[in-house]
Amino acid sequence: MKYVTGERPEGCVFCQAPQENDDEANLIAYRGVHNYVILNAFPYNNGHVLVVPFEHLAEVTELSDPQACEMFWLARMCVKAMQRCMRPDGVNIGMNVGRAAGAGIEDHLHLHIVPRWNGDTNFMSTIAGTRVVPQSLDECSRNLAPALLGVIEEDKAARGLQGG
Repeated sequence: MKYVTGERPEGCVFCQAPQENDDEANLIAYRGVHNYVILNAFPYNNGHVLVVPFEHLAEVTELSDPQACEMFWLARMCVKAMQRCMRPDGVNIGMNVGRAAGAGIEDHLHLHIVPRWNGDTNFMSTIAGTRVVPQSLDECSRNLAPALLGVIEEDKAARGLQGG
């Protein structure tokens, strides 16, 4: 409800977060060349992350091939990291492009990756319309960010790549 009813900051939060160069405070788990991974400050579920292009784009059709390839590579890495440190039973991956499609921030494209567990819809979200997330964002970040970095480094090493 804080997100729905709260005041919206000026400018684009997805442009501002990486420019502040305080990844821990902004919950940025990883920076790629074209995209970054950030924990959703208003998660649908524990561990909900977003892959966001650095460039301010509103439409999936505006992504360059390198941006799109890295976005979905990062999605794969996020899922591997979640499997390693959170052990979900499934994962939702998707985009809401435009207001009619349900985009909460419609001016800056982003890909949702949401870990799911059998039975994770409980009476609070079903009856009271309130989602109870059992782990703080800071704690989730401390667990997920190192796992993400680990699977990225392993993937790059397996493909003979270094750094960046």
